[in-house]
Amino acid sequence: MKIPIKSHWAEKGPYEHYFDFIAADADRYAILTSHIKTLKLNSAVITAAGNRHIFIFPPHHKTSGCADGIFPFMDRSPYLLAAHYDRVSGSPGANDNSIAVFQLLNAALILAERGVDQWIILFTDKEELKAGESYEDQGSYTLASNFKSWGIEKAKIYNFDVCGCGNSFIFSTTTDHILKNSDRPNIQNVRENIIKLRDHALDTAQNMQLEKVLLAPTPFSDDIGFLRAGLAAQTVTILPEKEADKYESLLRCRPDFADIIISGAIKTPAEYLRLPETWKSLNSAADTHTRLTPQHFEQVVRFMVELCRK
Repeated sequence: MKIPIKSHWAEKGPYEHYFDFIAADADRYAILTSHIKTLKLNSAVITAAGNRHIFIFPPHHKTSGCADGIFPFMDRSPYLLAAHYDRVSGSPGANDNSIAVFQLLNAALILAERGVDQWIILFTDKEELKAGESYEDQGSYTLASNFKSWGIEKAKIYNFDVCGCGNSFIFSTTTDHILKNSDRPNIQNVRENIIKLRDHALDTAQNMQLEKVLLAPTPFSDDIGFLRAGLAAQTVTILPEKEADKYESLLRCRPDFADIIISGAIKTPAEYLRLPETWKSLNSAADTHTRLTPQHFEQVVRFMVELCRK
């Protein structure tokens, strides 16, 4: 496939097969696993409930037993950076969620090169739900339900979704809203772990001197599946600064809009118009590479890497 003009960032290295990945007829699983092999990353594929999830580990860690639940870092607390690699039918999925996948491939190469240990990168299958499906049909839920038996339930999970447009970091508070009135077992422990994850993300952002960071609810992602499985996860997403500012202002004036975002219950044209433009394009044919801002990719990748540095 010919790379479009002004997309030289995808001509080589970890982004080399990005445009193959977003092609209409792409076998995304085959392209991703082949590219991981070409990049010589240490990977394993785990199937759960029919969904194929791809794990990447630091070099020299054995992956041969992963299919049997024998994981590196068992009973420890590695950083686990996740991104879903599936997309809605009919959408290129350029921002949701292809670019985060390739950013994490870049982060994996840097972490391996620097000899950073205690990290896992995970590409999940079936984040996108079809009509009539529940959050417990998510791939992250059925996968994470096995984490305890695999000894990796203590992993510090950061979920990256829609990270290709803009330079304002949004640390999602969606799980806070969901947990607010929950009486599920172990709920206090999950709340405390989410706070720890967010505090570490905020500290990392401060150390990097990021210009714009916002705590706000975001559309559902794999963090909900992890939560349903009893695990804390912090979602990170990106918006252009103007969109982030308008969204922040909207939430101050309309606190109830948080519930609309979380439920996905956009019922009126007026509510739809209030959504950040980036989110309006998701899950549609409008989610193309032309909306991406490659000049900010390096900052996102650096954030991913810095999260894993103690």
